[in-house]
Amino acid sequence: MKAIMFGAGNIGRGFLGQLFAESGYQVTFIDIDVPLISALREKQAYTLRLVTNTSTVETHIAPVTGILSGDTDKVAAAIGQATIGATAVGARVLPHIAPTVAAGISARMQSGVQEALNLIVCENLKGAASYFRGLVSQHLDEAAKAYMDTHVGFVDTVIGRMVPELPPELKAQDRTLVIAEPYKELPVDRRGFIGTIPTIVGMEPCDNFGLYTARKLYLHNAGHAVLAYLGYRRGYELGYEALEDSEIRPILEAALEESLLGIVKQYAADEAWLRAHVIDLINRFGNRALADPVLRLGRDPLRKLAPNDRLVGAARVAETTGHVPMNLAWGIAAGLLFDAPGDEKAIELQQRISQQGINAMLQEVCSITAQEPLGQAVLQRYAQLQTGARWV
Repeated sequence: MKAIMFGAGNIGRGFLGQLFAESGYQVTFIDIDVPLISALREKQAYTLRLVTNTSTVETHIAPVTGILSGDTDKVAAAIGQATIGATAVGARVLPHIAPTVAAGISARMQSGVQEALNLIVCENLKGAASYFRGLVSQHLDEAAKAYMDTHVGFVDTVIGRMVPELPPELKAQDRTLVIAEPYKELPVDRRGFIGTIPTIVGMEPCDNFGLYTARKLYLHNAGHAVLAYLGYRRGYELGYEALEDSEIRPILEAALEESLLGIVKQYAADEAWLRAHVIDLINRFGNRALADPVLRLGRDPLRKLAPNDRLVGAARVAETTGHVPMNLAWGIAAGLLFDAPGDEKAIELQQRISQQGINAMLQEVCSITAQEPLGQAVLQRYAQLQTGARWV
């Protein structure tokens, strides 16, 4: 059985490649990274190191190979042989791989391939599967579009596994190495599949996929953002350091509680199931072996403070319970103060606040007015963070 993986980076090798290989597939990685693709072709395997605070397990994932993204004919041929695949290239790159995927689909049609191909779209973008399907469709003629409708599935997912950037010194030792946590759950939207849903290790086809999206965005991502932005204010470098702070942790736990209750209310979710997930999340946030930097967790605050994203979106969901989410407001306020020198979006945010004022930017970036209760809570905390007063 053949699988194709667009993107040989953290999620491609650090998660999907493992799941596909453990499910009995030969995995072909597609990427622009010449040294990495060469190494994958040479070794026919790569090294995956799964780490916790108490254990390290190193394994070799095989059989795998690699093709450079620019080698369109070989990529199209690989698509022609695959029955399962995934993308983990970044939402901005999807338009660039769409023509190649379309070429592969056309090749499947012309060869008379009747077996379904399902592509799991692992991108940090709401409705990513539908978006990518539309991009691919633009490069198909009418016959190929009709074939795609009945033979190719585009499947949404949310990625929960944490895979940090590899330090340069480790990359120099083994170009194929990737380090990740052991967490091994891949929820996917059942409705996106064409034909029989394949059995993939860790993959969980879901009917109420919106709930899983909310769980990832408003608990996992929101929690990371709170740690990142408050941790940055305290001068911490790593997420687990922020978690151990006696003032940050209570805010984090209370913020996750606000979000949890909102998800229960809005999605009719099982409260005990979500609480178990939050307990697991906090434990995973404390994984020292991952050494996830707060600058990575907090980068691009303009996107992370958007109305439907992890913090403001979580706050709006929390408001459905009839309460003002005072602790999520801490995260939003700290995000508005995030001024990491190497982060272009953070610099842009601070420039715009300086020019237009915090009230205007609160509404422009977050769609929160200064007059509403949430806006008042955010602005109060914004001022408090600037003074250096105690937070709780």
